[in-house]
Amino acid sequence: MHLVGAEPFFLPGGRHGVLLIHGFTGLPAELRLLGAYLNERGFTVLAIRLAGHGTTVEDLSRMEHEDWMDSVRDGYAILSGACDRISVVGHSMGAVFALLLSVEAEVAHVVSLGAPIMIAPEQGLEHLPTREACIDRYVPKARRKLRDVPQGANNTYRRMPLVSIHELLDVVAILCRQIGRVTAPLLIVHGERDHTADPKSADYLYENVGSPHCEKFILPDAGHLLPLDTGVRERVFARTAAFLTGDTL
Repeated sequence: MHLVGAEPFFLPGGRHGVLLIHGFTGLPAELRLLGAYLNERGFTVLAIRLAGHGTTVEDLSRMEHEDWMDSVRDGYAILSGACDRISVVGHSMGAVFALLLSVEAEVAHVVSLGAPIMIAPEQGLEHLPTREACIDRYVPKARRKLRDVPQGANNTYRRMPLVSIHELLDVVAILCRQIGRVTAPLLIVHGERDHTADPKSADYLYENVGSPHCEKFILPDAGHLLPLDTGVRERVFARTAAFLTGDTL
């Protein structure tokens, strides 16, 4: 059983495919608007569901970061059967996996939307218990009440497994060790008001990736939900599409 909005979606278009990867505890529905925007501009789009997401929090608690990476690999393999070239767009933790995928597979472009290389101080990460102490422990999450978003985009888990935060931190650490091997053309998008992924994350990526073509797009009025927030998402979509097509705004 999946939550409404957890279904992967495929939008056929041209021979340039875009793999969309949602974030930690997120859903494919969060990327539906971005996917439709790109599809209208000729891209074939596949939005995957990361293992353990959109089902139950207990399911999520049993997943390791390699299970999430396998979901990304599966999506890439599926899209490869329909497209000649593939670009990857990830939001939040999905951006971390997009960058890692570019290290091990042929990727035309990477777009990072709010990658949490550094967790914002407001999240109180220093109070996270040890991995062992986090097993079978959950913390509540506030209900999302966004307007003018696709059905299901507000259907996030009401609780979060603490052990899964350790998996998130582990995969970020893996990326940081391999960051110089990221050589695909890269667009880094981040909001200055992001209270989840520290805006310093964008600077870290820009300064450390091996990509000869790297752009940074900082939105002073944006928070973390770049693909959903009205007034922000429109600019994010336009800049993403321009980057993927090689145009400049």
